[in-house]
Amino acid sequence: MKRIIFLLSIASTLVMPSQAQRQDDMRQVVEYLASQELGGRYPGTAGDTLASEFIVSQLRSLKLKPIIKGKKKKGFYHDFTYGKTEKRTTHNIFAVLPGKDKHLKNEYIVVGSHYDHLGMGGEGSGSRRPDTLGVHPGADDNASGDAVVLQLARHFKKTGSPRSIIFAFFGAEEQGLVGSKFFLDWLKHDDNRRINLPADKGGIVAMVNLDMVGRMRNHSLSVSGTGTSSTFKGMVESVAEQAGVHVSCIPDGYGTSDQASFVAADIPVLFLTTGGHMEYHTPADIPSTLNYDGMQQTLEFSQELISRLSAMPESPDYINVPSTQTMKHAKFKVTLGLMPDVMGASTTPGLRADIVVAGKPAHEAGIRSGDIIQEIDGKPVNDINEYMERLSELTAGTTIPVKVLRDQETITFQVHLTPPVR
Repeated sequence: MKRIIFLLSIASTLVMPSQAQRQDDMRQVVEYLASQELGGRYPGTAGDTLASEFIVSQLRSLKLKPIIKGKKKKGFYHDFTYGKTEKRTTHNIFAVLPGKDKHLKNEYIVVGSHYDHLGMGGEGSGSRRPDTLGVHPGADDNASGDAVVLQLARHFKKTGSPRSIIFAFFGAEEQGLVGSKFFLDWLKHDDNRRINLPADKGGIVAMVNLDMVGRMRNHSLSVSGTGTSSTFKGMVESVAEQAGVHVSCIPDGYGTSDQASFVAADIPVLFLTTGGHMEYHTPADIPSTLNYDGMQQTLEFSQELISRLSAMPESPDYINVPSTQTMKHAKFKVTLGLMPDVMGASTTPGLRADIVVAGKPAHEAGIRSGDIIQEIDGKPVNDINEYMERLSELTAGTTIPVKVLRDQETITFQVHLTPPVR
């Protein structure tokens, strides 16, 4: 009964569009999805089911169309089974907002996030603490994205959209983008006459993905895929200026989130994230660590971005951009064992180490999370590209100086390099 009352209270607030209320709505969504009750939302578990029921309740309250005609509640679900040895059944969740423009309504924009997470963690789960069994709440990854997408659904239900919008919540993303791959395969091969979706992927003209958008720092946001269509970079930068957000544009749309499935299907994408942190994929990724003011900024940025995408007189062209990450990592013979700040959120010259992994070379040398790398082997590091260039020049088994800035103090560490784990 307590859960039912909570769901009804959330649904009632979806008609209240004030900024303060929207932040409170997002906070409540995150607190429920990342609650201990849901147990980390591992695909096929009771917590996964509760999460999907909650999301469907929100979509139904908005009177959005389900994907399967005439199925009411079940019409929002796209079920799929995956796994070679251990079979698991879970689902994607979709709702459709028909477009208002008679010429554009047959073109679709997918606005998505994933709602699954790592469950109890453990060996092989993707947890950064595989020796610790405990609920991995996934507040930032990706209850934050789910909360923003639900607010986007409410906004566009109220304002309308020239093009049609598919609001998507993908399952089993953490297991290898499973849900989004099944979705695109479903559109390609299944009988689509029963569903309120384009007859094949050709009806989808763009995809906007939100994954880990809850930890904004210095009003900074990373947007990948800005090179997958000729108009995207200019549009993103214009929206960022209007919204007061600093964006770091990454041309390719690859990466470990669901937009990569759409890029593989030659669909232009934009992937929004506020980046990594020490709590990523650990039991410490809890609701109280999120920046809800920052989520509001991401919401406002996303609203304007999607509005402009939807109103484009011509559908966005697709440009095949090679994965810069794949090309550069292929050259690496060493690893420092850290996750750099890909967004350039720090205003200090250099590249901040967002996460320094215990036991890896950087950590063993004394470098810590939050340190700003300014030189590697005597050569300057000002951004992610220079950082990758420096790594590509190094050889395993050598020891090199790494200069960092920590709390206004410049420190040089001697780092013994090891090869990356393949």
